Amino acid sequence: EILMIESSMMSGQGKLHITGQLGDVMKESSQIALSLARAHLQDSRFQFSNTDIHMHVPAGAIPKDGPSAGIAMLTSLVSLFMKKPIRSHLAMTGEITLRGAVLPVGGIKEKLLAAYRAGVKEVILSKRNEKDLRDLPREIRTGLQIHFVENVSQVLEISLDISTLELERIWQAAA
Repeated sequence: EILMIESSMMSGQGKLHITGQLGDVMKESSQIALSLARAHLQDSRFQFSNTDIHMHVPAGAIPKDGPSAGIAMLTSLVSLFMKKPIRSHLAMTGEITLRGAVLPVGGIKEKLLAAYRAGVKEVILSKRNEKDLRDLPREIRTGLQIHFVENVSQVLEISLDISTLELERIWQAAA
């Protein structure tokens, strides 16, 4: 199943509002995503202290939990702050750390099958999930362009279709 993540911002006091049928781990992932964005976005246009963020994961009545949406949540937020759309037909899965690393997640075969069925053309995965592709049907392996990444800077370059120079201008890489 594919999860969509929606984000919006409004005047406020720097709070994060999270809605959807989310468990504690997904709520933690959204907080990590916001903390990463706040720590690394350098552009003065981003005024976090007087802006509230609302992140919603519409998933019907099916509860969701796990760290897999970390990179998608971060990408949703950075897209919102930059006012730059995420590339269409792109899916992603991976856990994020506060230092900006992208960690592997489980269920890659099932996630890629769902993405393929949904018409996704490209997928971003942790480099450490590369070994999980050997169990994938050939049709899926050849039908999806898969980008393997190690850090969130790579995720943002691909998902927001921005150059390394543009990314460096607004995003200070985690040390």
